[in-house]
Amino acid sequence: MARNTSLHFRVVEGRSLPAKDVSGTSDPYCIVKVDNEVVARTATVWKDLNPFWGEEYTLHLPRGFHSLAFYVLDEDTIGHDDVIGKISLSREWISSSPRGIDSWINLTHVDPNEEVQGEICLDLKVLEEPQRRVLHCHVIEARDLAPRDISGTSDPFARVSCDGHALETAIIKKTRFPHWDEVLEFDLEEGVPKKEPKGSLVSVEVWDWDMVGKNDFLGRVEFSLDALQRSPAKGWFRLLPFPTAEEDAGGKLGALRLRVRLAEDRILPSMYYQPLIELLVESILCPAEEEDVSPLALLEEISSVESRQDVATKLVKIFLGQGLAVPFLDYLNLREVAKTTDPNTLFRSNSLASKSMEQFMKVVGMPYLHEVLKPIINRIFEEKKYVELDPCKIELNRTRRISFKGSLSKAQVRESSQELLKGYLSDIMESIIGSVEKCPPIARVAFKHLHKRVEEQFPEAEHEAVQSIGNLGLQLGHGKEQWMAPLHPFILPSIARVKDFLDKLIDVDSESVRQPQPRTLFHPSVTIKEGYLHKHKAEGLCLLPRFTFKKRYFWLSSETLSYSRSPEWQVRSSIPIQQICAVERVDESAFQQPHMMQILTQDNEGQLHTMYIQCKNVNELNQWLSAIRKASICNELMLPSCHRGAFRGNRWTCCLQPDRTVRGCSRTHSAMTLGDWSDPLDPDAETQMVYGQLLLARDKLREKYIECSDAGLVLEQEKGPGPRAQGDQGCSCQDRQMTAAARLLNVIQDLERAHSAFERREKEEAENDSHRP
Repeated sequence: MARNTSLHFRVVEGRSLPAKDVSGTSDPYCIVKVDNEVVARTATVWKDLNPFWGEEYTLHLPRGFHSLAFYVLDEDTIGHDDVIGKISLSREWISSSPRGIDSWINLTHVDPNEEVQGEICLDLKVLEEPQRRVLHCHVIEARDLAPRDISGTSDPFARVSCDGHALETAIIKKTRFPHWDEVLEFDLEEGVPKKEPKGSLVSVEVWDWDMVGKNDFLGRVEFSLDALQRSPAKGWFRLLPFPTAEEDAGGKLGALRLRVRLAEDRILPSMYYQPLIELLVESILCPAEEEDVSPLALLEEISSVESRQDVATKLVKIFLGQGLAVPFLDYLNLREVAKTTDPNTLFRSNSLASKSMEQFMKVVGMPYLHEVLKPIINRIFEEKKYVELDPCKIELNRTRRISFKGSLSKAQVRESSQELLKGYLSDIMESIIGSVEKCPPIARVAFKHLHKRVEEQFPEAEHEAVQSIGNLGLQLGHGKEQWMAPLHPFILPSIARVKDFLDKLIDVDSESVRQPQPRTLFHPSVTIKEGYLHKHKAEGLCLLPRFTFKKRYFWLSSETLSYSRSPEWQVRSSIPIQQICAVERVDESAFQQPHMMQILTQDNEGQLHTMYIQCKNVNELNQWLSAIRKASICNELMLPSCHRGAFRGNRWTCCLQPDRTVRGCSRTHSAMTLGDWSDPLDPDAETQMVYGQLLLARDKLREKYIECSDAGLVLEQEKGPGPRAQGDQGCSCQDRQMTAAARLLNVIQDLERAHSAFERREKEEAENDSHRP
């Protein structure tokens, strides 16, 4: 059994931020951290004290987390960026709002001395010896400590305090991963009762030693002496700041509007979810003649509007894993089309059909979209041409990018913009029109079924035309944006070409399409992510100077991570995904370079190899970390720990250990990934989420079941006695609804019992561990 934690957060907007620039404005952006690990960076909003970002993320954290922090900074082209303020949310506070948080929160001051991080490994216990009692404190090591020195490291030592007395370990120079392995002992006073007062505390603090000035605080952890008397404390403990209340500055630093939701699930073994999956699959394999009588139809009816997108996402992945995505969509689309009287309103509602089709397109169609449009989009961004047709938005001071002769007139800007747009649109249209064979076959079959259902429902001639581009077509020239009129001669001929493209798209043999296998979404040859990175492969004991990093173009698929000198280069080097055993960040101090990661692989002889890679920015780093971790998530030989530094000068830069083969000093994060369309299929986690929605709506479902039961009882009394076989054609819609609701309730009850049993077992194991010496 596993635990799955998903953290959904959206950085919406800011307000009343303080001005940090001489112009009286700021250029704000946000850095998001989970337990001091940077997971996202928003775009910079230039010259705005009330910025809007609207950036949304999902982070999968199976091991859980402690805090989520949002830092607002002002970007400066020269020097360091200015820190404006932060918002720190504890896991407990987030989880106290099951429906999520959506509110304005004031920024607080950022004190560098309170920005602690890392963990310390301790073994604390009270020993009963002849004539005395001893507090035995084994200070073993620490990891991931905050860097306090210019070198990007610290000089840490630990201080243990008890009953007014304090002892300190040795100072370990220039490291964030100190190994002390020291025992500090305190003689507890004779005559003190064995059960200590509740106020007696043992404090373990970590400090950075400075030759000049005050030492810097790195974190602390406290234990009750009474608790240590009853049960020793042994293991890794998270370092915490001093317990001072954060000052929100009364709104003087501004505020952020945030949306945060935490979803924590206990994932049961697969066998427990099989009855629910079978019940959902039965809805499409054995569809009922009447509407609203299948378990799937009942699920849509009882799910809330807010949760429908999550439900749709999970159902799409469940049926993809079952190889039944097309029948599933066809079942929903048939019901949706049958309920629609006006074709112009098709899929406009927040229905399960519309949301499922949307999620299906993201999951299956995103690689296709990238392949078709990414080269053109990248070229547009790289050219950085100024394009604007709206006269009200033209900025003449930006037209120097177009002409070296100075600013152009508005008419000249519009003329230049029209020509650029026509060129871009022409390239985009040609790529789309010529991409029929690139479109995933499973998507083409889904489109074919959808076309058939709509055609059956609306066979009239006036409904044969496909809705034209952007709701234009016959409306061209009558819209509000008259400045778009010069593009109409280009758009009109394209409508017929797009209709022809759609006709070709659905001209596919449904029987020849092979469904994806469970836990996979893409053909092995499909590129999940690609782009230029800088790499260095560690060989032997050689030094790793900066200039040894070489620019290479990387491709990631579900089977290989390959690279070459350029996208066109014919010779490629490849790393089998199955050989990857860790994908982790690298400390900036290792190479004096930011945005570094390492890929550890194990060859057939069991030898470990390391490749170091530098990314352009923190977002690119997070995306590559996440993508490679997802591709290797099923590997059996994942490492529990690794080194966050590099082996240079005959020692590791992180923990200073001289042995190249010594165990890693920092735990790995192989299960921490950003959620998106490329998430691997996980039927157990997906079905657990559907069960969670059913559990929330259980009362509503039971109410419906009771109503159906009462109605069925009245009907039986009117008809008189007599047995009715299951599946009897005389069985009413209400009877089938009652049966579907009853079966769903039974499945919910069985899963609830299983969760309760595992929860009891966890508590018993925890109690046994607490009493184990």
